[in-house]
Amino acid sequence: MIEHRVRVHPSADRLPREDQLAWKLAAVATGTEELDVDSAAMAVNRVVDNASVAVASLLRRPVAVARAQATAHPASGPGATVFGTRTRVSPEWAAWANGTAVRELDFHDTYLAADYSHPGDNIPPLLAVAQHTGRTGADLLRGIVAAYEIHVALVKGICLHEHRIDHVAHLSAATACGLGALLRLPTGTVYQAVQQAVHTTTATRQSRKGEISSWKAYAPAFAGKAAIEAVDRAMRGETSPSPVYEGEDGFLAWMLDGPEADYTVLLPGPGEPRRAILDTYTKEHSAEYQAQAIIDLARRMREKTGPLDRVRSVVLHTSHHTHHVIGSGANDPQKYDPTASRETLDHSVPYIFAVALQDGTWHHERSYAPERARRPETVDLWRKITTVEDPEWTRRYHDPDPERRAFGGRAVITLVDGTVIEDELAVADAHPAGARPFDRPAYAGKFRTLTEGIVAPAEQDRFLASAEHLAELGTADLDGLFPAVDTGAVAACDAGLPKGLF
Repeated sequence: MIEHRVRVHPSADRLPREDQLAWKLAAVATGTEELDVDSAAMAVNRVVDNASVAVASLLRRPVAVARAQATAHPASGPGATVFGTRTRVSPEWAAWANGTAVRELDFHDTYLAADYSHPGDNIPPLLAVAQHTGRTGADLLRGIVAAYEIHVALVKGICLHEHRIDHVAHLSAATACGLGALLRLPTGTVYQAVQQAVHTTTATRQSRKGEISSWKAYAPAFAGKAAIEAVDRAMRGETSPSPVYEGEDGFLAWMLDGPEADYTVLLPGPGEPRRAILDTYTKEHSAEYQAQAIIDLARRMREKTGPLDRVRSVVLHTSHHTHHVIGSGANDPQKYDPTASRETLDHSVPYIFAVALQDGTWHHERSYAPERARRPETVDLWRKITTVEDPEWTRRYHDPDPERRAFGGRAVITLVDGTVIEDELAVADAHPAGARPFDRPAYAGKFRTLTEGIVAPAEQDRFLASAEHLAELGTADLDGLFPAVDTGAVAACDAGLPKGLF
């Protein structure tokens, strides 16, 4: 790996484009050729994972609204498929609808380092453009692996959350790079696309604060849509704000660390395999990633606690990120509000621990049902749960060795009689270092579980076979990556929506 120093430069420096981060990202993408076997296999897993959660969310209102907006833009050319329909639309609108479907349940893959990310958000725009342009499965795999490589490098090197900038700014750059690899574009074209994408998708993290709205699902879809539009414009020969990262009025200088900003981004050198996708991990449970190990810990501890009305208090000792983003350290009263939105509840680790401790399981719908959140005994337990930052868990969260990195915590449960019950879990059971790491059968099982009653068993088999042989799919075969569903149920859902502009 090569260390690239990224710092602010005055305009008078006339920083050569080859020395700019956007160019270096583009060069890694356009230099992605023969794929590492394990990386390609993991990309297949993530295509399956995305389809699982997209199908499971088809009847949810934000997804239906995005789908209605997309289907109002029918393709003038080949177009791309919208999940849950037989309709092909312009690829940027397919990315909008499908990206929202993938993100809605907070149930696909994650990578946590200096910042946060859901690298699977790259896949909907890549698949849409691959369909529209008649690319092969091998082309799509190359684009996915390249996008993950860029996304992971940015998340490792540049923290956005510290400055309350939403993590989709890194996503848009990664997607633009993945599209460049998919389409085999010149490095200069991808460089311009990256700059436009970053410039137009930088936003604050208010979308993940307080009463969290449905925009949380739309934000990555917007980034994917913007990346497609940026690539289209760059292919037509247009330029973009430059240097977008290093400029004295640019991203680092005004959105992040200021004029003295100085970061190091590690990228593979020429000929090095692209293996960053192997550092990422998916979710077994539909909740913020930092809650995955906490759910597994609650399931394990419930056998030791006895009747939960005997609990006086629960303190979760965890990392800075967990405490301040989804814990009581966020200082969001909504995280303890039984009338809060689902988007808020899946970012409330006190709520999640309470329900997991009571139920011993987690479900992407039932665990968030309004009647579940308002159950008196749940509210009583929930409000006894707080989080604290433990410096050791923060250190483990940022450990440079992926084998030692930890995203869990230690739970201290005190009963009314003074008895103290403690336990801890470093990583989720499904994590690569966990008790039951996700493998290909686990991804297939997740797909079958989430699509049960929506996708017929024979169609489940057909989709999984198509995904399994993604590298061999021809230009007309990518349609097979959209499992057929009951379009009547989808149409009935869409018919009940209020009308918009289109």
